Amino acid sequence: MKNKATIIFLILLLVSCGKKYPNDPLADSGRTQRTENLLAKMKAQADSAGYMFGHQDDTAYGIGWVGDSARSDVKTVCNDYPAVMGFDLGHLELGDSVNLDGVPFDKMRQMIIDQFDRGGVVTLSWHLDNPLTGGSAWVKPDSLTDQEKQTVASVLKGGERHELFLGWLDRVAAFISSLETPYGVRVPVIFRPWHEHTGSWFWWGENVCSKEQYMALWQLTRQRLKEKGVVNALFAYSPGADAQPDEQHYMDRYPGDDLIDVLGVDIYCSGAEGDTAAVANYGRRLTGHLAFMQQLGKAHGKAIAVAETGYEGIPMDNWWTAALAPALKDYAVSYVLVWRNAHDKQGHFFAPYPGQRSTEDFVQFYNDRRTLFLRDLNGIYLP
Repeated sequence: MKNKATIIFLILLLVSCGKKYPNDPLADSGRTQRTENLLAKMKAQADSAGYMFGHQDDTAYGIGWVGDSARSDVKTVCNDYPAVMGFDLGHLELGDSVNLDGVPFDKMRQMIIDQFDRGGVVTLSWHLDNPLTGGSAWVKPDSLTDQEKQTVASVLKGGERHELFLGWLDRVAAFISSLETPYGVRVPVIFRPWHEHTGSWFWWGENVCSKEQYMALWQLTRQRLKEKGVVNALFAYSPGADAQPDEQHYMDRYPGDDLIDVLGVDIYCSGAEGDTAAVANYGRRLTGHLAFMQQLGKAHGKAIAVAETGYEGIPMDNWWTAALAPALKDYAVSYVLVWRNAHDKQGHFFAPYPGQRSTEDFVQFYNDRRTLFLRDLNGIYLP
């Protein structure tokens, strides 16, 4: 009887997708129906005056713990998981078993599937090593070497690291395609490579490669993942936030509507405890960027998101309701993701944990009708 019930469930699941096979790509987009549904819901979510809350590596580790994938600092504080969880693929390209922050890729895969099964959303970043120098993703903007400036050229067609880089992309493609549930459904993800390129601290940054090279990097990435059969990924463009909001700079290296699904921005609050000017400046910069991003989203038919944000150490009792929420309230944001709570780096956390000074304020933020956590989502992958 149990096996019979399982078979009936799977048949109903497939029928509900409107397709014979749930992982078949749609003819117009080359992506699965659930992936397209996620994008449509993200766009509609922005119009519903609510935004999903996300946290990087939420179930991988937290303050004082690591490796318990049922645990979450956010859930411990507000009794709910984030609607969005972020994970990073850095060092997957090297064939390593763990990412650059020590998260095993096999456990990451399961955490991603678990988040999908709970009804939540997943976004993937990629801090990949430098394929030409052998160094990390990061470079020093004030002392760029000639070799670092040749990195992007080296991975493009005809470059000396092109074949190596294709292999790196193939590992990413294989991982994304491997995100499949026991009942045979590939998990939709938002893939966000080549981020913060308007700065020059990554080897794909503004002063490290030309505009044409950066755009070609995006073309190569999308083309290779398509060739390798990736049908469950949306793609996010995510510049860093300028000191002065600047639409022209934001869009200067935009690779095109055919390659991008989500317009994001990475912006952090900085300053020591009591630095009210820094907090005010964060709000001004964030609202300034969201104002033109909202217009761009409408013009280009894209969802918009705050792809990375937060205040390291959260040295402010009411940062959630007095700084973050007010900056978001007038804009059609699909999700906002704060960075990770490192278990092995003192003071490097961006979400509250039990006993942290902003916990009460975070619960108030959680209870705001505009903030959407896991329990607030309702069939985000369904039509």
